[in-house]
Amino acid sequence: MDNGIAKILLVDDQPLVRQGMKYIIGAQPDLEVAGEAGSGPDAVKVALEQHPQLILMDVQMPEFNGIEAARRILEKLPDCKIVILTTFDTEEYVLEGIRAGAIGYLLKDTEPEELLTAIRAALRGEVIFRTALAGKLIGQALQRQGDNASDSMTTKLLQPFTARELEVLQQMAYGLRNEEIAAKLFVSESTVKTHVHRILQKFDVQDRTQAVVYAIRNGIVE
Repeated sequence: MDNGIAKILLVDDQPLVRQGMKYIIGAQPDLEVAGEAGSGPDAVKVALEQHPQLILMDVQMPEFNGIEAARRILEKLPDCKIVILTTFDTEEYVLEGIRAGAIGYLLKDTEPEELLTAIRAALRGEVIFRTALAGKLIGQALQRQGDNASDSMTTKLLQPFTARELEVLQQMAYGLRNEEIAAKLFVSESTVKTHVHRILQKFDVQDRTQAVVYAIRNGIVE
């Protein structure tokens, strides 16, 4: 990041989409478009040339898709932040994006101000799987794998999860607030706060979304 200006790479096989994003991002004093690409191989090539701080990555592209491009880029540039930007609300893309190392998942109908907010959040290292569908899909995947979760995580955590902590984690993935989780599980809100605190400690993360993403990357979701 030179002079406090973050370099952004735009990857989409539709030139008009890239042009629109370029217009929005180029008007910001703290962001600049460092390059563009329209295919998976081009995305990898330009990323290795430009070393952007963040990539807005489409999924469906020629030769190989954006998720594979993200995987290849992060092998060489592990500090790069990648946000999947797509029109497709599919469980496959959400979960595969997380597994590939993407830090966020947004839809192309996101409002410009929301897009800019998400970019800046991702640059700070925050995860931004904030769409209602993404939360729902992650939560459903966690719930389906819940029976096997504790066994899959014991080798990856200093302390394994309790059954109650896994229940709380599943509800966190749905985006429920502490008071809503308390009502659903028939426990006090203070008890939920304690469980949330322990979950974040065990994952060594700062917020709830990071905890859910970490769970997926580390084997709760196969």
